[in-house]
Amino acid sequence: MVNPTMPTDPIEPPYAATSSAMHWVAAEVWDHLWPWSHHGFQRQRAVQAASMALGLAASVVWVLAAMGQMEAGALIGWWFGWSAFEVVVRLGSKPYVKDGPWWGRRYRVANTMDMICYVGFKNLLIGATLFIGLKSLGLLTP
Repeated sequence: MVNPTMPTDPIEPPYAATSSAMHWVAAEVWDHLWPWSHHGFQRQRAVQAASMALGLAASVVWVLAAMGQMEAGALIGWWFGWSAFEVVVRLGSKPYVKDGPWWGRRYRVANTMDMICYVGFKNLLIGATLFIGLKSLGLLTP
């Protein structure tokens, strides 16, 4: 039975149809790390501009953490705040998620919960990797 609240409309990002595996992998990495798109800027200029500023601020916080100038709690708070705002950004810029296994090339239109789960899990993995790396190097204060 099809759930009426779940979008099933397929969508194809610009890079999905490439035949080059190297180009596809590079585009996937870029897609995960860069939430903005030209289309998003055309539709939501104020939100996209604010998100660029917040994204830059979150990056500065990670740099401060790498320099030993940031406490762990503040870093986690900043990362959580960025993640919440990224959901809004992605819904306006790249409103799709993968449908099926991570190595597949099927995408579908995302609803809000899809995007919360996608951004939350992606940023949890990125944040945990950076956090553990900084902590193991002794650069993050408790």
